[in-house]
Amino acid sequence: MKKYYLTTPLYYVNAAPHIGHAYTTVAADVLARFHRANNRPVQFLTGTDEHGSKIEEAAAAARLGVKEFTDRNSAAFRELWTHLDIRYDDFIRTTEPRHESRVQECFRKLQESGDVYKGRYRGFYCVSDETYWTETDAPPDEKGRRLCPNAECRKPLQEVEEESYFFKLSKYQQPLLDHYRKNPGFLMPSHRANEILRFVEGGLQDTAISRTKVKWGIPVPGDAEHTIYVWFDALLNYLTAAQSTGAPGDFWPADVHIVGKEIYRFHSVTWPAMLMALGQPLPKSVFAHGWWTVDGAKMSKSAGNFVDPREITREYGVDAFRYFLLREMPFGNDGNFSLESFRKRYNAELANDLGNLVSRVEQMVDSYLGGAMPGRADDAKPSLAKELAAKGAEIDARMEALDFSGALGLMWECIGRLNTHVNEKAPWKLVKTDKAATQEVLFDLVRSLRIVAGWIEPFMPQTAAKMHAQLGVRQFPAPLSAEHVLAGESANTGKILKAPPLFPRK
Repeated sequence: MKKYYLTTPLYYVNAAPHIGHAYTTVAADVLARFHRANNRPVQFLTGTDEHGSKIEEAAAAARLGVKEFTDRNSAAFRELWTHLDIRYDDFIRTTEPRHESRVQECFRKLQESGDVYKGRYRGFYCVSDETYWTETDAPPDEKGRRLCPNAECRKPLQEVEEESYFFKLSKYQQPLLDHYRKNPGFLMPSHRANEILRFVEGGLQDTAISRTKVKWGIPVPGDAEHTIYVWFDALLNYLTAAQSTGAPGDFWPADVHIVGKEIYRFHSVTWPAMLMALGQPLPKSVFAHGWWTVDGAKMSKSAGNFVDPREITREYGVDAFRYFLLREMPFGNDGNFSLESFRKRYNAELANDLGNLVSRVEQMVDSYLGGAMPGRADDAKPSLAKELAAKGAEIDARMEALDFSGALGLMWECIGRLNTHVNEKAPWKLVKTDKAATQEVLFDLVRSLRIVAGWIEPFMPQTAAKMHAQLGVRQFPAPLSAEHVLAGESANTGKILKAPPLFPRK
């Protein structure tokens, strides 16, 4: 079976990682864990983008050599991913020999096919975005300035004229449009597709893919005066990693590239055109998620409102942070981060809805049944656990579609159903008149919570592990399925015991 190959973008190492980077990577990790739980082999790639003039400038500002600077900042991303319980399979750096040699190989191949040619570039360049712009893209404003067209940047552009190598992007305008039409799942989410279609239908121009004034980059093969443009270099990482780890056929093509909407155009236009030119299959999907604002304002260094994931996790824990990122807004939309909304969700949904439910059930099983363990569910009897198990297909469908907030919403509907069931059955009253009926109710609740623990594992792996341990589940190589629970295959020896709250109120 081909591995499910998913990627994050390569994160630019000019600055420390923040909530935006964490958002993309946690989402990819959740998707990877979901597929692993369903016994599908997974290849999850992330890494760092380390070339270009912006890196040279940042290293100089930090008074470090460029290699020392990139080593330090790339390590910061690895350390944060470890902290956030990210289980990637490969981490690639664009300064690695395996990548640099592959980029040069692809460059040579495109030169030989005529898809890369030498010319002269006249236009404008944004150092901050590492992006070329034409006069049409960036007309002068009322003060005569040419500013970066990217609304999130708007920094002054440099006017440049230099010898450059060009990629024949214009050649692939119609092939791209044909591909979009034949593969409607390629541009995701669907509400972002029109932007790309309009851009490509408006006409594509050949794009400069080398610089003579940037020394920190991969040299153009056979022409040491030029270094390869950082975007052409970085995009090839997905292919490099697939062809440098095991048999290429096991990985490529990618099943999904998860990216931020600010780099969607590079991934949905330039990248597939490059692959067409190289004769490689195209990824099945490119999914662009939205941006986070902080307390309603754009994140920026000057505003001092960058959210450091470590600060949040220090107070609330890693699992709560992972949960909030994917619960607060539909994946693909923009959203707002505030500590107040975080605290409200933490207390209402994690501490109360889930944590308090688990504590109540454990305490009642301990008090009324001596910690007894449920076995196989009675096939002839209806039960809440069976009702929940039937929801699994709908949750899986949401996960397959990267609708993480929708999947969590369905899970929390089920958790709400369990809380209502506890109040309706009132085991604390029932035990006074019918212990057998009390056991049946509580065993049904334990089975139901074991199913919930399997569902939440991709989002909150540490919490799921605690729930399994507290609910008497022996370790499985993969998160527990509803079928295992109902068949009694999960039962460990011993007893269900009371434990500290999963999420202490804040």
